[in-house]
Amino acid sequence: MLQVEIHDDAVDELMAIGRFAAHRDWVPATSGNFSRRLDAHHIAITRSGADKGALGPDDFLVVRLDGPLPLGVSAETPLHVARYRNEPSIGAVVHIHSLAATVLSRVLADRGAIELEGFEMHKALSGFTTHESNVRLPIFPNAQDTEQLARTVEAAIAGSGVPGYLLAGHGLYAWGTTMDQARRHVEGLEFLLRCSLEERRLS
Repeated sequence: MLQVEIHDDAVDELMAIGRFAAHRDWVPATSGNFSRRLDAHHIAITRSGADKGALGPDDFLVVRLDGPLPLGVSAETPLHVARYRNEPSIGAVVHIHSLAATVLSRVLADRGAIELEGFEMHKALSGFTTHESNVRLPIFPNAQDTEQLARTVEAAIAGSGVPGYLLAGHGLYAWGTTMDQARRHVEGLEFLLRCSLEERRLS
């Protein structure tokens, strides 16, 4: 069977998003994971336990979207794989454990979503062109069975239009057609979550 290699551009993008997230304290204690599409059937993803702020070329594994998971990948890999399978346009998925995402996903878990309204930052999200829009970011209960969790998430977010979701007490997933777009989406959503957290603190 032909072995798929992770080309330098993919490695560079994954290392860069790791540094970007670590600099903002979004991936403490080796948390979080990042992936990037290689072709129609394969992705590269960070290996389990890697320091996301100091990723090297050996910290990524190739995963076939329709095959078994290789040893060493994160238990959360099925959540990445499901996104690529269900949306062929996706080129990258970013998962972070920021303070705002973790806290708000716990506090608002029973609502099933966080409603974000009136922020200019909505325009950072593809498909949103005005601050008058409503960004409804879904929240799902966390679970150790990530295969089942991925099925639950995918069934709920189909057609939602928002490039992200939260796992309660866990963190934020965001994606894009390219790594640059995924980075913009995760940064925009994280800013919106921080604004919401600060509004709750001040109210």
